[in-house]
Amino acid sequence: MDNRQHLIVIGASAGGMPALCCLVEQLPADLPAAVLVVQHFAPDSSGEHLVQRLARHTKLRCILPHDGEPIEAGCLYLAPPDRHLLVKEQHLLVTKGPRENHFRPSADALFRSASVYYNTSVIGIVLTGMLHDGTAGLEFIKRSGGRAVVQDPMEAEFPSMPESALHNVPIDYVVPLSEMGHLLQRLVQMPILNGRTIPEDIKLEAAIAERVVGTTQDVSKIGKLMPMTCPDCGGTLWEIKQGKVLRYRCHTGHAFTADSLYKLTQESLEESLWVALRMMEERKNLLISMASRGEGPYAVQQEERIEEIKVHINRLREFLLSSTPPPRTSHEHGSQVAAAPDNQ
Repeated sequence: MDNRQHLIVIGASAGGMPALCCLVEQLPADLPAAVLVVQHFAPDSSGEHLVQRLARHTKLRCILPHDGEPIEAGCLYLAPPDRHLLVKEQHLLVTKGPRENHFRPSADALFRSASVYYNTSVIGIVLTGMLHDGTAGLEFIKRSGGRAVVQDPMEAEFPSMPESALHNVPIDYVVPLSEMGHLLQRLVQMPILNGRTIPEDIKLEAAIAERVVGTTQDVSKIGKLMPMTCPDCGGTLWEIKQGKVLRYRCHTGHAFTADSLYKLTQESLEESLWVALRMMEERKNLLISMASRGEGPYAVQQEERIEEIKVHINRLREFLLSSTPPPRTSHEHGSQVAAAPDNQ
């Protein structure tokens, strides 16, 4: 499909609202492209509040879209809280499909659907944020003939997302926010190249997301079944090797880059170990109570068991305290974005 209109898609997470405000204030009202934005924030955030905040910084028409909303140039569409924003022909899909990289909305999901329907006319942008959302999405865009842009990590408040993209995808432009608006105005004035044949795996994954849930037959066409389980639903995972970015997905639709899956499994393991430590402490307390009521050999036996379990408790506690990362801030999943001060 060869659309004669450029489409700009943007992914941002922690620190994203100030960055977005800085970027969109550089764009003119007659921009010959639509701008679609995924910003990670808490499910109970006020989407209208965020749209109004962006509107104070741009001449673009800012919209919190509904399912079926037409895509028009000169408009900015912000993904609603706890909903994926997808592209379908000349309109938008707003769905509550499975999370990708543990996020909903997901930049990867938006970028993938845009690459299918707009291919060479897509410009994908990754701004400040934690973790890896947007990396696979930029690769989808590049494989479909579009352009990839990232904020210079040196100036990003949280450089993880742009750095991940740079390490895994051939990026076309790495620019500071102050120059990004000028770059985009130049890019949308360039002629749109002829449509490129979209890789079948990208089209299939986009179709799965449109239907909200897939099937094992769908995923088997693009991946290899692995002896691993989905951290979100417990289903079996398939390894997706198309492109450079190693990814995994389950048939219900949850999808992960290898990096994000590693992060999630690490968190699950740590949680399980803390539960085990609590249970061992409770077992020790029970043994102490039992020993206090016994005499002779029975009490000696309980004391030996107490000393043994204390050794295991101390080892497990030392391991957890030495390997536990600093507490995760609410910014990591955007839970304070809606309340962030308008400091632009």
